[in-house]
Amino acid sequence: MTSKTRKAPPRAMAMLESLRGLGYSTAAALADIVDNSISAGASEVCIDFQWDGPDSRVLILDDGRGMSDPELEGAMRLGDKNPLETRESHDLGRFGMGLKTASLSQCRRLTVASVKSGERSCLRWDLDELAADPQSDWLLFEGPAEGSERHLASLDGKTAGTLVLWERLDRIVTAGYTVDNFGDLLDNVEAHLAMVFHRLLQGPRARIKLLINNRLVTPWDPFMTGHPAKPWASPPAPQRTDSGLVLAQCHVLPHRDKLSNEEFEANAGPAGWTAQQGFYVYRNERLLVAGGWLGLGKPKAWNREEVHRLARIRLDIPNTADADWKIDVRKSTARPPVALRPWLTALAENTRDRARRVFAFRGSPAPAAGNQPIEQAWRVDRLQAGTRYRIDTSHPSVAAVLERAGDLQPLVKAMLRVIEETVPVQRIWLDTAENKETPRTGFEGEPPDAVIEVATVLFNDLIERKGMSEEEARKSLLRTEPFQKYPTLVAKLGRNQ
Repeated sequence: MTSKTRKAPPRAMAMLESLRGLGYSTAAALADIVDNSISAGASEVCIDFQWDGPDSRVLILDDGRGMSDPELEGAMRLGDKNPLETRESHDLGRFGMGLKTASLSQCRRLTVASVKSGERSCLRWDLDELAADPQSDWLLFEGPAEGSERHLASLDGKTAGTLVLWERLDRIVTAGYTVDNFGDLLDNVEAHLAMVFHRLLQGPRARIKLLINNRLVTPWDPFMTGHPAKPWASPPAPQRTDSGLVLAQCHVLPHRDKLSNEEFEANAGPAGWTAQQGFYVYRNERLLVAGGWLGLGKPKAWNREEVHRLARIRLDIPNTADADWKIDVRKSTARPPVALRPWLTALAENTRDRARRVFAFRGSPAPAAGNQPIEQAWRVDRLQAGTRYRIDTSHPSVAAVLERAGDLQPLVKAMLRVIEETVPVQRIWLDTAENKETPRTGFEGEPPDAVIEVATVLFNDLIERKGMSEEEARKSLLRTEPFQKYPTLVAKLGRNQ
């Protein structure tokens, strides 16, 4: 027996208003529009933020192949393409929803004008006009709204290209919003697009140019490719799956000690060093996920932790793997297939461990003579009951005091033990987590005179107490933490006294 059926089409306004709540940020929404431009073969995309109070607008112009009137109508229809259909290998889309849902998440009026072979077409979604009739159907309006014709002038004289116009920015220009807020938004969008499209923007074979208010977007490379202080990058590791080839490459970035202040700030990323650690998932060189550990971890999912902030892993997946990786409409989340999780976990464990060692030990340079290890003031004792930090009594400065302490030696040892037992570990950890930076040590930020003052005391002690020559004393200090960082200052000791 054939089941009875009923048609149950969604009400246009109810559905459109609901789709506005998918959770796009302005930056993510604009990235979706740029995706369409790239898929249309554009070599340049210009985004223009125009402040005009409640009448502010955003325009996105590309020089792609453009659309005919039937093609534009299809592009403006929600769900025009079935996400299960096979796409071209270079296609950045999937659901056929991005242009509409991304745009309407930010504005109430979306106008798209396109030129192909010199013929112009223009259609718009206008939620306010549709709202005037709650029973209205899925109505696309032809041409720009009254008074908006002038905003399409950038297409004049072009034989191909597309212009997307956002007006009535009710999700952006809210009560109390100012031109300064608009400027901050522009900066946020620039940082996001510089990250998302960095592989398409950088190098002599860049596929596209992005401009925001006539300013060229400079790509942000999460992996600091080619930086001389970068301690490690693995060879690309391939993994074949039923939905195509997945490529992984693991990176450990330099410790702050190896970077200038400008380099440190520039390479932190839009969300900062700690938040930007983890996997970077790309499809057709377009970044989908920027950081995080994809729900991996043993015995429980890893969080973003300060000690692993130098770990970043690049993953390239084909656009045939969207379903397996659970790519969402906003192209902002991904979940690896179960079959790949052990492989990805092993890669991440190795990278996290390497990054932790760089973070903890800062890659102190080995002394030139004999490659002897640096004498450190603290040692780590890993006991069954837990980890303890102890002052190393063989460190020259400690040994000098103990040897000369005489009857006071028990008192000095008691003082050292008190220091060991009262290291403010929890406070250090909390300050590091809150400030997103490790406390300063090793005379960092101190003037040279402060280093010389302490080094001179130890230098003279090595000569007087141990009978070293000046040259031997200097070599000894260069094997001693933290003076190995200051070879130029150590070289001057004893020469001008």
